[in-house]
Amino acid sequence: MIAESWRAARSSVPPGHLDAAGCNVPSDRTLDAVVGHLRHEREVGGYRAVPDLHASRAALAALVGAGADDVALLESGTAAMAALLGGWPLPPGSRVGVTRAEYGSTLMLLYRLARLRDWKLLELPVDDDSRLDPGGLASMLAGGLDLVVLSHISSHRGVVQPAVAAGRLCRAAGVPLVLDVCQSLGHVDTGGAGATAYVGTSRKWLAGPRGVGFLIVPGLAGDMDAAAPALGGHGWVRGEAPAFGGQQVRGEAPAFGGHGWGKGEAAPLAGAARYETSEGPIAARAGFGVAVLEHRALGPAAVHAHLAELGVTARRLLDGIGGWRAGEPLDEPSAIVTLRPPPGVDPEAAVEDARSRAAEASLLIGTVPVGRAPADLPTPVLRISPSPGAHQEDLHALARVLDR
Repeated sequence: MIAESWRAARSSVPPGHLDAAGCNVPSDRTLDAVVGHLRHEREVGGYRAVPDLHASRAALAALVGAGADDVALLESGTAAMAALLGGWPLPPGSRVGVTRAEYGSTLMLLYRLARLRDWKLLELPVDDDSRLDPGGLASMLAGGLDLVVLSHISSHRGVVQPAVAAGRLCRAAGVPLVLDVCQSLGHVDTGGAGATAYVGTSRKWLAGPRGVGFLIVPGLAGDMDAAAPALGGHGWVRGEAPAFGGQQVRGEAPAFGGHGWGKGEAAPLAGAARYETSEGPIAARAGFGVAVLEHRALGPAAVHAHLAELGVTARRLLDGIGGWRAGEPLDEPSAIVTLRPPPGVDPEAAVEDARSRAAEASLLIGTVPVGRAPADLPTPVLRISPSPGAHQEDLHALARVLDR
């Protein structure tokens, strides 16, 4: 039922598409929403063509137990994470817990922030599958952490992290948790974690357009703000402060250019809107809104169960074929399947050769370089991530490719 409904919503899908974790296939309605909004902008002017995204924001937020005002739309998951962590009010000496399986871009950001702000990055304990150890997290929280950053599902390994347990432990310790749901929202259940903030993207399991990411920050704390204030998410505060050029201006007296310059301070708007700017890919956001509503109409729980079944089927079929081995437990309830290269071969060459031969067989699969997770990934891997509408025959065709 899920597979048929998903395929019926799309008049065109790339042959052998097994790369939902990279970039999924938007529906016809999503495509029409993007193109339709661009046409509307051309007809009435870009700044008059403002889509009403309240229902879409509410549907997206509901997936994690939040409200429409808790959602901010940005340009990517990476941009959303940078806006969130870059503006996080952690003092020097703060201790940030992160696992070795963290996404490469987030690690780059954390390393830079640690250098600039004198934060201390601490590795959270994981098991042999790089799954967070809740007992170890509890011990580290008791020892003193100020922030925990966790990817619900990594880009390079289809292991579902115990987000509900992590959220419960962090709340009990009074420590904020940032949960990266780029690979999980629309894929597995993301409810019940009770995270302080969620970072996600449009183009993967929600099958929206590229160029849209999001933050969900339930009940946003007053001292949290974007890394860089901008019009759209902030307003000017008028009052007393140094004016432009270093000369003191009192009250609302004329300052820069003869106009009231005010305090020169930016005050964030209420809710997560403070993370947005006055500009962005509005047509793509309109399409993303449609994709979110379509996901809700399909039934998230049914989609999750179907994707978990596809992932287990793929692992059981592909593990061991041609010497390739699954990078996660065979019964892991996710549709991200990674395959490690056979022993005794050049791993980079083997991964690229397999991807190339799959393409020749009209199969679209992903590859993950070491840089995606430099602390956890010893070699590149193949990544197979069937969408809800994937055909099982494509998995069998891939098995034949890998068995050569």
